[in-house]
Amino acid sequence: MIDITEIARRALEANSAEYTSLIRESTELLASERGQMGNLTIEGRLVKVKASREAIVVGDLHGDLESLVYVLKSSKFIKKATQDKILLIFLGDYGDRGSYSLEVYYLILKLKQFFPQKVVLMRGNHEGPDDLLAYPHDLPENLQARFGKEGSVVYSKIRELFQHLFTAMVVDELCVMIHGGVPSRASSLKDLIFAHLMHPKERHLEEILWSDPDETITGTYPSPRGAGKLFGKDVTQKFLNMLNVRFLIRGHEPSQSGFKINHKGKILTLFSRKGLPYFNSSAAYLQLDLSIKPQNAYELMPYIHKF
Repeated sequence: MIDITEIARRALEANSAEYTSLIRESTELLASERGQMGNLTIEGRLVKVKASREAIVVGDLHGDLESLVYVLKSSKFIKKATQDKILLIFLGDYGDRGSYSLEVYYLILKLKQFFPQKVVLMRGNHEGPDDLLAYPHDLPENLQARFGKEGSVVYSKIRELFQHLFTAMVVDELCVMIHGGVPSRASSLKDLIFAHLMHPKERHLEEILWSDPDETITGTYPSPRGAGKLFGKDVTQKFLNMLNVRFLIRGHEPSQSGFKINHKGKILTLFSRKGLPYFNSSAAYLQLDLSIKPQNAYELMPYIHKF
């Protein structure tokens, strides 16, 4: 049986050679994922899956190793992954702002290697392209502090890995999962599949990684983040209709309760880390049998686990 505590301990002790090797192997694994992969269908940077299995969905972690270990143990993911049909879906923002960014990356990449068809790694704005770097982006400093002059080499390798993380996941006739917000000018599934290739000519990827829902507007409005947009319920509904799904699951925004619901049940936001600099009293993750096919995000509340 895989021991999560032991992997976390090894993450704290890994040297630059081991860390670089893990990143390189994981990048090669992600780059090879296309077509039918078990129960997943992969096109470009889009993952599609039928609503027929259990899923654990994890929001922003931002270097919070303790919360990640808690989620894995509380959800019994390792036991379920060796026995059942289950997916572990990360919504992005693994590093920066927390004390254990390197260790979080180490653990999630190990999980991906152990269960390649059961772990889905999505791209957050803290894993964004070079022209959309989040601030503060302290990963390079963390790597330098840990590995000295080798830190810049490790950083270049992990930047390459970011390019292979998934942009979106669609659960057939149920929901879409992205990190940030709705690409307001998307007109077809191809705008999700190839958003990474269209960037920066098209703003789909920027909005997917950076945008936030707003309850007071119609259409879109410039975001105070400096990238992405604020978007209204009408934009959300148009996007859901295009994909023939019922609601959106995202991360990106801190929440005191670890989750929040927007746009009359059309959006669920998950935030899965606690502590500085957010001071949220609770974090949360979602554990759900997708086959029950809830109608909206309010019906997900019994399956949201706060801690």
